[in-house]
Amino acid sequence: MNPFDFPSPNETLLNETRRHFLTRSIAGLGALWLTSQGYAVSESGVKRNSAKPSAPLAPHFPGKAKRVIYLHMTGSPSQLDLFDYKPTLEKLNDQECPSMFLEGKRFAFITGVPLLLGPQYPFHQEKKTGQWISDRLPYLEECMDKICLIKSMRSEQFNHAPAQLLLHTGNQNLGYASLGAWALYGLGSENENMPGFVVLLSGGQSPDAGKAAWGSGFLPSVYQGVQCRGKGDPVLFLSNPPGVNRSMREKVIQAANRINRRTYQEMADPETLTRISQYELAFRMQMEATEAMDISKERESTLELYGAQPGAESFANNCLLARRLVERGVRFVQLYDWGWDHHSGLDSSFPNKCRQIDQPMAALLKDLDARGLLEDTLVIFSGEFGRTPMQENRGGVKASSPGRDHHIDAFTLWMAGGGVKGGISYGETDDIGFGVAKDPVEIRDFHATVMQQLGIDHSKLTFPFQGLNQRLTGVKETRVVREILT
Repeated sequence: MNPFDFPSPNETLLNETRRHFLTRSIAGLGALWLTSQGYAVSESGVKRNSAKPSAPLAPHFPGKAKRVIYLHMTGSPSQLDLFDYKPTLEKLNDQECPSMFLEGKRFAFITGVPLLLGPQYPFHQEKKTGQWISDRLPYLEECMDKICLIKSMRSEQFNHAPAQLLLHTGNQNLGYASLGAWALYGLGSENENMPGFVVLLSGGQSPDAGKAAWGSGFLPSVYQGVQCRGKGDPVLFLSNPPGVNRSMREKVIQAANRINRRTYQEMADPETLTRISQYELAFRMQMEATEAMDISKERESTLELYGAQPGAESFANNCLLARRLVERGVRFVQLYDWGWDHHSGLDSSFPNKCRQIDQPMAALLKDLDARGLLEDTLVIFSGEFGRTPMQENRGGVKASSPGRDHHIDAFTLWMAGGGVKGGISYGETDDIGFGVAKDPVEIRDFHATVMQQLGIDHSKLTFPFQGLNQRLTGVKETRVVREILT
C-alpha cells in the first residue's frame, strides 16, 4: 500500500466529525430536521417535543391502565407466611430438607442440610374468593376479590441489590432504565406541574440498590424517578430562600434557560433540554407539589381509613400520598418500605411489619375503588425475591429465632386494578413451596404484562444504546401473562 494513500490527521478528524454528525441522531438527516423544529424522534417514529419531554404521548394501543402504584417491600417478605399456604410443609416442619431440593442450589446463607420450616401463622380461605391467606393480613383479606396473586414468580439473583435492579430495571447491572422511567418515556405525564414518576420511602432506609432502582439509566434523565419527602418541602430546596420571592426566582430561571437553550443549539446535548425542563418543573412544583403532598387537607375519616398521621413519615402516609398523586395525573408512583429481610424474627419483627402495611394497603385499594380510580390504576405488591421453605442455619447452626433465607426459585407478587382479574391466583409451587410447579412467570414476563396494561408493546418501546435498540424486557423470549387480564 502506498503510504501516501493514508489520510492526513486533519482528514481523519474531519471524517470522524462527519460520522459523529450523521450518527448522533437516530434517524439520520430527517431526524435532524425534526429536531430543528423542536421534536426528538425515537426509532419507532414517535415524535417527542424536545421542549416538553414529558408531554403526554399516545399509547401503542388502548391500555386498561393509565397509571401505576408499585408497593415494594424491601428485603422481601415471606410468601410462605402470607400467601402461599403449604399443608405438606406444615406437616414436615423441623425435618431435614430432602437432598433433591439442595443439589446444585446456591443460597445466600444456608449451608449443609437445613431443617424445613412450616408456616409460622395460621392460614384460612377467604370467604368470597376461596383464596388462602395468612391471619397476618386481616385488612387486606377484605380486598381479595380485587387482587390477583401470582404465586409462580422467579428471579435470577439471590442478593438484594442485584435482585432489586433486576426486578425494577430488567437487568441486574447498574445503568439500566427502571420500569417507572420506561412508563414515563413511553406515555409522558398527564400533569406538567408534577414529576411524572415519584418515589416515596418508608422504614428508615433506602433499598439496597439505591437510587439506581428508580433511575433512568441510558434514557434521558428527565425520566428518572423523583424522590419526594412526606414532610417539609416535597423536594429539597423547593421553597424560595430568604430574600427571594417567586417573581425573582422566575427571572433567574428564565435567564438560566436562555443560556441553556443557546448551549443546546451549539451542542445538541439532550441533557441540556432535561436541565431546562427540570428548572421549569421545579418552579411550577412550588405551588402544586406542596399542596399535593399535604395530607392534612384530607378528611379525618380518610386519615383513619389509612391509619395516616399528618407530619409523620410512614408507609400509611405514603399510601395516601400515592392516591393523591395519581389522581393529579402522576404516571408512576413507587413506594419502598424497608425492613422485610427476615433471616430471623418471623415471630417478632415480621408481624410488626405486617401491621404497618396491612391497613394502608387495603385502604389504598378501597379508596381508589370508591373514587373510580382503581379501574385504570394498576397496583402492584412484591419483594425482590422469595424466602426459603427451610429454616435459616447460618454457619450450619439453627437460628434461635425462626427465619428464612433468600430464595430465587419461587415468590409471590400480587396485582390489582388496571384491567387485572380480581379474586384469582395464577401459577403454583410444589408441595413445600420450593419451586414453581405450574405456569412460571419470569420478571421480564411481569414487565411485559405491566406495559401491556399501559397500552405499550414492550417489543416496540426501545431506545438506542451501545449499538442496540434497548428495551425493558431485553432480548430473551418474553410473554404477556394474558391469563390474568380482563
